[in-house]
Amino acid sequence: MVVAILSLVSAAGTLAQPLLTRNVIDGITTSATITTEVMALVFVVIAVAILDGFRSFTLKRTAEGLVLTARRRLAGHLLRLPIAEYDSRRTGDLLSRIGADTTLLRAVVTSGLFETVTGAIMVVGATVGMLLLDPVLFGVTLIGLTLGLTGGFVFVRRIRKLSRQAQERIGEMTSTVERALSAARTIRASRAEERETNAVNESAAQAFRAGVRIAKLEAFVSPVMSIAVQGSFLLVLGVGGARVASGAITIGDLVAFVLFIFFLVMPLGQALNAYTQLQAGLGALQRMEEVMVLPLESAASVSDATPASGAIAFDKVTFGYGSAEPVLREVSFTVPAGTRTALVGPSGAGKSTILSLMERFYEVGSGAVRVGGVDVRDIAHDELRSRLGYVEQESPVLAGTLRENLLLATPDATEQAMLGVLRAVNLEELVERTPLGLDAQVGEGGVLLSGGERQRLAIARTLLASPQILLLDEPTSNLDARNEAALRAAIDTVARDRTVLIVAHRLSTVVDSDQIVVLDRGRVVASGRHEELLSSSELYRELATHQLLVAAAE
Repeated sequence: MVVAILSLVSAAGTLAQPLLTRNVIDGITTSATITTEVMALVFVVIAVAILDGFRSFTLKRTAEGLVLTARRRLAGHLLRLPIAEYDSRRTGDLLSRIGADTTLLRAVVTSGLFETVTGAIMVVGATVGMLLLDPVLFGVTLIGLTLGLTGGFVFVRRIRKLSRQAQERIGEMTSTVERALSAARTIRASRAEERETNAVNESAAQAFRAGVRIAKLEAFVSPVMSIAVQGSFLLVLGVGGARVASGAITIGDLVAFVLFIFFLVMPLGQALNAYTQLQAGLGALQRMEEVMVLPLESAASVSDATPASGAIAFDKVTFGYGSAEPVLREVSFTVPAGTRTALVGPSGAGKSTILSLMERFYEVGSGAVRVGGVDVRDIAHDELRSRLGYVEQESPVLAGTLRENLLLATPDATEQAMLGVLRAVNLEELVERTPLGLDAQVGEGGVLLSGGERQRLAIARTLLASPQILLLDEPTSNLDARNEAALRAAIDTVARDRTVLIVAHRLSTVVDSDQIVVLDRGRVVASGRHEELLSSSELYRELATHQLLVAAAE
């Protein structure tokens, strides 16, 4: 609102300048006193300059606020999308929409929307002033400008489409760079630097070519407008000089008319540039809208029910990723509250998928997953996940400090509690080996930690939240024998009075489980305790034999 008022006042002051200038010139030619006219002109020029400066600041601040709002909305929406959306989209492209695309909104506001409105006011005011001064000269001006503007808008119409293509190329380039940087060590070890560099270069070249296509169109607009303006100016000088000589208008009228031409042409040029910026911004806005219309994680379908206990039940669950073959086929098993169940089987049997369905990262295709007797689809996401402690197989560690990683799920935890869980997983040395203690950096993705340390830190983060149910996906896969034994002891301690569902390839870590569920090709093929399965399940006995557990048991 403030910008609109300032724009109106500034436009009025600017349009008054040609008329004040005419009065000064006419006063000089008639030898009249022009002190008042000169003072009025100087005051208006200075006032307009000050108003324009304040308007520019206010406008740019508004634009920055719009960009901030757009980035907040996009980031909040992206972080709440279903996990399946991340599976099908490239991270770099999503980052580009928050970074590059939102930046274009600034130009839409500053050089687009408000400049178009201000320009429209100036054009209307200048047109009225020129018509009042001399309709003949106005007709001459109109003919020249119409030809130039028609040609300019023909080129500008294609910019929106090309701008969208350019933003897509930038998104692809960002994705390529993000892919290369995130796997820098793997690329270096594979001696693939040259191939990855070429891939990034090709992606950058495509973005370059898309930008050049826009530049070509914009380059045509400038000379067309320049010819139209200069031609109109020369025509006005020629015809206007003749009309001054004939006495039809005064010199002051001609000077005022020429000034009005400038005040007409400048906003027209700004309007054309604003239209260009607007088309580019609309292309970016379209890409942002593509993300914003994506549905968020589905809410609870019936009511936000609360589970009565930590019991887990899978009832004939079938699930597949997208259009692929089912990963799980009619899987059924139960985990009584306060007990420990292990999921074992060959790679690709669907063990990790079971944990993902527990967290509602994906919705079951058929059947039901229940916690405490309640279908997880009837439990609000926050309520469900507050009861679950999930440690992923990759054990992701966020860039930052030990403290920030530990507090991710439990922001109010005390330092004593944090040190306690670190001791529980045999990680107290991380705090002791640096004077920074819990504020020691872990590096991007935990690169300053070993694989085992990252895994134990992820487990410590989960234990700190004291969840009712623990979901552990290969918790000891990166640990040596000493730390594996320490972690097993820690899990034994924290598992008391909790329900534990653990995925394991190392059967040595789960032989003492209350129940072991054996999966193969997405189906439950056996279940029972370790000793029972050695005699009843050929697959389990084979797995145990490969890990030398049969001899140990005998």
